[in-house]
Amino acid sequence: MTRLPPALLLIGALVVAATHLTATPALASPPDPPALSTINSELATIATKAETGSAGYSRDLFPHWSTQSGSCDTREIVLQRDGVDVVTSSTCSATSGNWYSVYDGAWNYASSDVDIDHVVALSEAWGSGASTWTTSKRQQFANSQSDGQLIAVTDNVNASKSDRDAAEWQPPLASYHCTYAKHVVHVKYGWGLSMDSAEKAAIKSMLATC
Repeated sequence: MTRLPPALLLIGALVVAATHLTATPALASPPDPPALSTINSELATIATKAETGSAGYSRDLFPHWSTQSGSCDTREIVLQRDGVDVVTSSTCSATSGNWYSVYDGAWNYASSDVDIDHVVALSEAWGSGASTWTTSKRQQFANSQSDGQLIAVTDNVNASKSDRDAAEWQPPLASYHCTYAKHVVHVKYGWGLSMDSAEKAAIKSMLATC
């Protein structure tokens, strides 16, 4: 019987071991926000003013989950972007996958447990300047995928946030506060939305953790 050299036996053992290791899925995520220096510059230009309130607001004024390609709407596109090993049906619905929620550090294994959060809530945007926009612009805002406005997160965490701003709600995972604040600033700056003094103070506090 031919004996293999020890070096080959070692290599073979390492290969077998590697194939049996269970790797932690890579964390997919929305676009990275700009550098802190850019965010601070953007924050300095955001107008500080009292919110106008939610009078006249309706989610219907922000048409969301628009069709993006074929039968894929915005929600399904973000589920695919932010998920790992996502499998979709012929109608683009996510039938399986893994989703890491950056807000609370939890993994979710069913799309029904995942919400797509508007980082700047639609009602918050309404009271910060979006009430003067056209419906078309509000639709673009509600479906924006390039600026960190949409993030796949655990559904009950998103429900706890509701329409509150950073002065009233912050992600349970403290290590995400820096990134969350950056996203809020970048979205509000990019869309010309204002902040009230309490929100701006909370944002500055979170940015101090960066």
